[in-house]
Amino acid sequence: MDLERRRGAQRPYSRMTRVNALLQEVLAEQLSRAADVDERLALATITGVECAPDLKIATVYLSSLSDELAEALESHRRTFQAALGREVRIRRIPTLRFAADPAVAAGDRIEAAIRRARERDESNG
Repeated sequence: MDLERRRGAQRPYSRMTRVNALLQEVLAEQLSRAADVDERLALATITGVECAPDLKIATVYLSSLSDELAEALESHRRTFQAALGREVRIRRIPTLRFAADPAVAAGDRIEAAIRRARERDESNG
């Protein structure tokens, strides 16, 4: 064991950040595989994962979440959780919940506001 680890050197980012990134990586790979079988998942993009500190629940954020996509994700949820169980070494495999990423929606609103402002400027100038 090297000296830094024995002294309890801090890692560059928190444990939960590392867990979230790992879950996102594994789930993105599984989503890609599932999209080969279920066409409803073809355009789904995972933008982030936020796992509760007790590892009971993980919210998986997607770029958009239509009713059809939500239904497809729910039907594959157990498969995704089983893959996490095989590929990730953590104390407990969280129950997955799926949600639209609020940052994407906020970005869309900002982009629409900028577009409207440009159109006003062009029509006034």
